[in-house]
Amino acid sequence: MDAFDAIPNHVVIDILNKVGDVKTLIRCRSVSKRFNSLATQSDSLLLQLDQILGNTESEPEANTPVASFFRSFFKSINRFLPIFSRSAKPAETPKTPAQILAGFNRIRNLDVELYGGDANLEKGAAVKWKAEFGETLKSSVIVAFRSATVNASATESPINAVETDSEFVCGLKTRVVWTINALMAASTRHHLMRDLVKEHKEMEKLTVRDREEEGTVVMNAAGMKEYRETEARVDEKGLGLERVRERTEVPNVRMSMRHAPLLKLKSGICLEAATLVVVRPSCVTSDDNDAELAMEAFAADCMYGEAVTALLKRRRNVLEMNSF
Repeated sequence: MDAFDAIPNHVVIDILNKVGDVKTLIRCRSVSKRFNSLATQSDSLLLQLDQILGNTESEPEANTPVASFFRSFFKSINRFLPIFSRSAKPAETPKTPAQILAGFNRIRNLDVELYGGDANLEKGAAVKWKAEFGETLKSSVIVAFRSATVNASATESPINAVETDSEFVCGLKTRVVWTINALMAASTRHHLMRDLVKEHKEMEKLTVRDREEEGTVVMNAAGMKEYRETEARVDEKGLGLERVRERTEVPNVRMSMRHAPLLKLKSGICLEAATLVVVRPSCVTSDDNDAELAMEAFAADCMYGEAVTALLKRRRNVLEMNSF
């Protein structure tokens, strides 16, 4: 018996909780029988899907004239002499988050990090969002802008500045597109976690974010319970096969939208077409806690937090959007 064997199990589990990374913990399971049993009892995990699924970029092919010649030459041989070419191995199906975490049965807090963001935007534009889900969308806060520059001499748009009709309509179209992109990204991430939420009833908090920190989906214990109960009712009625989707349906929503054609921050950064959108299901008629939701979502981010504080002072436009 060595010194490590004398360490109590609960101390080892505390150490493994500090590790958190699922890839590392899976490797720990192969060290010994004791590690195999204890690693799966970690309750705070970080699941980096690009690491686990092996979505690493392959090395770029050399692009010299000689290399290009030989690549085309061997491709030609393959085309005319297929009998000598080896059959390609079928690509392995990537594991789902639920399959990866199948052995872990005491998860309380789970952070899932995706490879990259979802929104396809024009160059220079940025959209950052946070969405809370239960059965479906509960709320979302979106901050976006067309460009960011440092210009000490720029003049901020007055709070009560009046835009022309054409300026307002053109800007509104852009703001709606940003909002739809963010909601579609959020609902796709929520759908990706469906099996994980159903199988791990012990979870208290689930956070799904991307490496670029573009957007975050959050589910708390009550939201996950609501989701599981809804899915159970659907399965009982035999409607599961009818709902083949790649994302969760976004319900009818009410969008509380504020914007500034040019917003100058204290740091000297100027945001063009700065926009703040607070989204709730249409059944929630009160907009009283816009400020609370927005500040909570971006309090830890200096630039975005400052932009939110300034945009909350702007005039609010309310729009309704049907489910999609």
